[in-house]
Formats: sequence, structure tokens, C-alpha cells
Amino acid sequence: MGKTKIAVTIDALAIIKIDRLVERNVFANRSQAIQEALYEKIERIEHRRLAEECAKLDPVEESQLAEEGITEELEIWPEY
Repeated sequence: MGKTKIAVTIDALAIIKIDRLVERNVFANRSQAIQEALYEKIERIEHRRLAEECAKLDPVEESQLAEEGITEELEIWPEY
């Protein structure tokens, strides 16, 4: 996928910390550092949303549904 250049405003302390990481060769440049941080944050948000939705599930009900599904599947599996 291609890249797009954008302009962002970042506070001075963050730039200092990013530059230190670049100097230590943790990242090749500022852009790489910011891009990787952004991807990591997006992944966390997406993972948190999944965890929040999973927390809404009733474990007892889910277990019953799983057991019901297994029973039904066994009945239709062919004999070997």
C-alpha cells in the first residue's frame, strides 16, 4: 500500500523522545517511529473493543451453545 505525506503537530517532548529512539537505531527515522506507534495504538483499540464485546457474553450460555453444537455435529458426522 502506498504512503501519504501528512502534517501533524507534536509536542516538543515527544519529538525529543522520538529523536532519542532514532539516535539509538530503534527506528530508522521519525516517520517510522510515529507510524509504528500509530499502528500499535490502533491494534490496542481494536483488541480492547473485541475484549469488551467478549465480556458481554454469558459464559454459561456460550458453554451450553457449544455443547449443543457438538452434540448436533456428532449426529451428522459419517461413520469411518
